[in-house]
Amino acid sequence: MGEPSPLWTPEQIASDDVSKKDIVQFLQDNSSSVFLKEHKLVGQVKNVTKTSKKDQLINAYNSLFETKAFKGTEEPEDEVAAVTEKTEEMTVKEPEKAAAVEVEVPRYRKRILKKGDKLNLPKKGDNVRVWYTGKLENGNVFDTNILTGKKKKSARPLEFKVGTGKVIKGWDEGLLTMGVGERAELTIEPVWAYGKKGLEGKIPPNSTLTFEVELVSIG
Repeated sequence: MGEPSPLWTPEQIASDDVSKKDIVQFLQDNSSSVFLKEHKLVGQVKNVTKTSKKDQLINAYNSLFETKAFKGTEEPEDEVAAVTEKTEEMTVKEPEKAAAVEVEVPRYRKRILKKGDKLNLPKKGDNVRVWYTGKLENGNVFDTNILTGKKKKSARPLEFKVGTGKVIKGWDEGLLTMGVGERAELTIEPVWAYGKKGLEGKIPPNSTLTFEVELVSIG
């Protein structure tokens, strides 16, 4: 492909006979991609025409013939750079992945001994009343509020706000799944019971505990 010849003399191009659009069209048709980029002439003709001053376009026109940066004269690396840049512009960025949500694995097992009212479950912060008996792994009872004999009449259910940390986590989580009148066996791992410390005089460290719990009422 031969070098293009100038279309206009300095007097012609400076006159009103030659529009900015004419100059932009000529430059885009005959200039290398690197030259167009350097002189900010990349884009649709109407957009480049609108944002460019005629003096700048005339300077670019003169520079084209001085530097001979015509279309097809790019060095290989320039061509690669131009293609790479265009590809990067066209590449659709992958949407950012949503932050991972950590879900805590339940650290207790529940076995229903007597069904309750599944339409009447407690919510966090509700007052609940329960009967309970707690046993160690060897079966020994370490605590209960169920009394027998003469003391039976004085026994009262344990009352607390469920789901608020007033009791061990295994109780909080387990009771939120129970309906009024339900009796269940909760086997609770140490991390949701008394953990590494245990309870002095009652519960050894790292003990898995079993509670028989009955949800008497809510509120």
